[in-house]
Amino acid sequence: MNALAATNRNFRLASRLLGLDSKLEKSLLIPFREIKVECTIPKDDGTLASYVGFRVQHDNARGPMKGGIRYHPEVDPDEVNALAQLMTWKTAVADIPYGGAKGGIGCNPGDLSKSELERLTRVFTQKIHDLIGIHTDVPAPDMGTNAQTMAWILDEYSKFHGHSPAVVTGKPIDLGGSLGREAATGRGVVYASEALLAEYGKSIEGLTFVIQGFGNVGSWASRLIHERGGKIIAVSDITGAVKNPNGIDIPELLKHKEATGSLKSFSGGDSMDPNELLVHECDVLVPCALGGVLNRENAADVKAKFIIEAANHPTDPEADEILSKKGVIILPDIYANAGGVTVSYFEWVQNIQGFMWDEEKVNEELKRYMTQAYYNIKNMCQSHNCNLRMGAFTLGVNRVARATTLRGWEA
Repeated sequence: MNALAATNRNFRLASRLLGLDSKLEKSLLIPFREIKVECTIPKDDGTLASYVGFRVQHDNARGPMKGGIRYHPEVDPDEVNALAQLMTWKTAVADIPYGGAKGGIGCNPGDLSKSELERLTRVFTQKIHDLIGIHTDVPAPDMGTNAQTMAWILDEYSKFHGHSPAVVTGKPIDLGGSLGREAATGRGVVYASEALLAEYGKSIEGLTFVIQGFGNVGSWASRLIHERGGKIIAVSDITGAVKNPNGIDIPELLKHKEATGSLKSFSGGDSMDPNELLVHECDVLVPCALGGVLNRENAADVKAKFIIEAANHPTDPEADEILSKKGVIILPDIYANAGGVTVSYFEWVQNIQGFMWDEEKVNEELKRYMTQAYYNIKNMCQSHNCNLRMGAFTLGVNRVARATTLRGWEA
């Protein structure tokens, strides 16, 4: 089942549990606006190339829309739609005053030079500048984009609207980016895990962890779990997988990856089959990579007691059912990886106030938001007698539905 079908299914189940009016349910699914633009740029060799850019703005009942911009060869309108909708529920779960959006350009950033990427980003911004804004829609980086991309958008947008650092988040620190943004998603994953484990009388210290994915989220989550005394016994990324039953030395592994660009031939562990990683014996499994990695083929063999969904949509609905029957506790992506958007919100707040926080304050506020959200989800689980995924979805959908009703959506 793809991301759109899964998100729609979860939304419908949540809406049944909440007993939403069918007209309201229908109107919550319809995006506010879908934008499609042609971006034509001169390539470095003098030829012209044209790329299609999208922005889906899903809902603005709770505040300006928020979501990433990805540069990827397969930017599929359906997927962008699903991700925009997911952002609406995610921001509501975290209780930050945003709605959902998502966008992208269908291109392969690896095939473009830096100056071509800059021209493409500026043309895209020129075409959508009057449809985004500090109080309208605030983009952020996603696959294939980074802080530099945000700097170009900020600069191009400011030519039309005057200096507006709050129009994008995930900016370089020198242009109004927030301290702690880099580590935010991984750190949020750790705070979420601590809240979940505390309820079972456990803490990170002394438990065994398996981490799939060692990019930004996976490497930060690993580093912070390691610092808290968690024992990471297996890690994988696109280059390979490493295991060590006595615990991997994460700072050493980070150095090795920095030096060689790969997890292969790391001296502090043995290599293993990356496919075996997900069914490796451990207490906590943390998928931080792609969607759909836990499916009906491997779910029955998962040995972890807890799964923390740091990736988007790593568990197929079929796997969800198999794992629930086995009594595995799954902390859903819509909550577990909300640390990134929460600190993006802090960045926006700092830019609007023109007053920047120190890193300690950012981390402290993030912990407060993640912990509070966990208690709110648990309350929903109790009132609707449902699992954590439905607890999170009912929490998010209910907040958006209430805001929509209070605004008077039928008028």
